[in-house]
Amino acid sequence: MARPRSKDKQNAIMEAATRVIGTHGLSAPTAMIAKEAGVSNGSLFSYFETKADLLNRLYVDLKAEMAAGALDGIPTESDIRTQMFHMWSNVLRWATDCPEKRRTLAHLSVSDDVTPESREKALDEIAGVAELVERARQNGPMRDLPLDFVAALMTALADATIDDMIRNPANADRHCTAAFDGFWRMIA
Repeated sequence: MARPRSKDKQNAIMEAATRVIGTHGLSAPTAMIAKEAGVSNGSLFSYFETKADLLNRLYVDLKAEMAAGALDGIPTESDIRTQMFHMWSNVLRWATDCPEKRRTLAHLSVSDDVTPESREKALDEIAGVAELVERARQNGPMRDLPLDFVAALMTALADATIDDMIRNPANADRHCTAAFDGFWRMIA
């Protein structure tokens, strides 16, 4: 009879995978992830059938965590610009507070191991963010462009801003606001 799986061990594997992939990239062996998690390599595979299964789960979970952080405390009674700035600030704060998660998510975002089904699940997880962006651009110059394109522009600007905030923490808030102002003028 198989032993019941421990939620603590599964969480340890996910946290270890985040650290290892963030540091060593997607080619990091599962044995390294298992060692970091304090479990045997065989035990890792009792939680995730394949490395690809682990990567897909990690991708969806990180997207969900980022989206939840982005939408946390959104002032729903405020105007759309205020809501968007709140979401923008939350995303940048999440990324600067969790650099390993950000790096891991960047690796996973371009991985061929992440399936279309996992990408679809991740889109479901970030639906609230997408809805906010859609509302923000409904009367702006980018209203007729594909949301994927607008999201890619937003991500590129956010990544540049995050990198600057990490290098120059004394000006992080000012640069966060300046980048948002540029993004807002671009879409609204």
